[in-house]
Amino acid sequence: MESVRMYTAPLGKRPRWWTELPLIAVVYGLYSAGRLLVRGDVQSAVDHGVAILDLEKTFRINIEHSLNRLFTDHSAIGIPADFAYAALHYLLTPALLVWLFRRRPDHYRRMRTWLMISTLIGLIGFTLLPTCPPRLLDPSFGFVDTMRQYSEYGWWGGDASAPRGLGGLTNQYAAMPSLHVGWALWCGVVLWAQGRTIWTKIAGVAYPLLITLVVMGTANHYLLDAVAGAAVMGAGFLLARPALRLAERIRARLVPTAPPVPAETAVAAANVSAGCETSAGTAGTAPSRVRPGAPERLREADASDQIPRQPARGRAGDSRTDGAATAAR
Repeated sequence: MESVRMYTAPLGKRPRWWTELPLIAVVYGLYSAGRLLVRGDVQSAVDHGVAILDLEKTFRINIEHSLNRLFTDHSAIGIPADFAYAALHYLLTPALLVWLFRRRPDHYRRMRTWLMISTLIGLIGFTLLPTCPPRLLDPSFGFVDTMRQYSEYGWWGGDASAPRGLGGLTNQYAAMPSLHVGWALWCGVVLWAQGRTIWTKIAGVAYPLLITLVVMGTANHYLLDAVAGAAVMGAGFLLARPALRLAERIRARLVPTAPPVPAETAVAAANVSAGCETSAGTAGTAPSRVRPGAPERLREADASDQIPRQPARGRAGDSRTDGAATAAR
């Protein structure tokens, strides 16, 4: 957490929106395309889901059943949970990303890189391990799809959080890892590390925990999906700094740097600047001969010595006397 706060972007290399938007669009495009193209075999996805559930039962950590019954029996809990699952994932995450860009530019680049790398790792997980969520298992397993149960209250149907009629645009077997939990953890870190009030820090702790309960209570993810989502974010966090360093090295090789200044030119510039005074009325004067470290009063006294002295009065009087004698003659 502390390392997130201590990171600052290099001087003069603050992010610009015209470079950030295409980058984010490309990563999100890869993420969306991967979810659509890598659907996997349905039977293998079901087998993976059942294996995860059996593993949880072995260690008695299968809390999805009790949470799902709570959400289906009490609409006052289930309906807000469905709205949270369908909306916050797509609203709060980009909102915090924009906020970092505008208000915390020194921290934005690493936080953005962390989120992107974690998302791409999650895409690899969807590819290698397509997993059927609890709500799509056979009803004999005891799960109820709350999104379908309360579909008349929202814009979603029976295809997870996708709007009605757009279920074909999403991969419903991308349950492992849970990026709902992963992105919520990222949001929590941002709120905790960058928030200035106690309420934002409380929200930073509560939000990931709330989303974890929501994804299990709505029968969209297993507990191990949530654990895998947190692990993916941990891996992305560790890889973010090396990725930024690699990007800086590539940029340094591709972008030409200014040629070094010759030593003779630097010495000449130093001599010219040494003979100039910056205070008013002394420009172009010779540098003071007072040795470095002398008291300031001595320096002021030397400056007064530069005032031109008037000619002696005695000499002027003598010239007038000689002129009078000449006239008398």
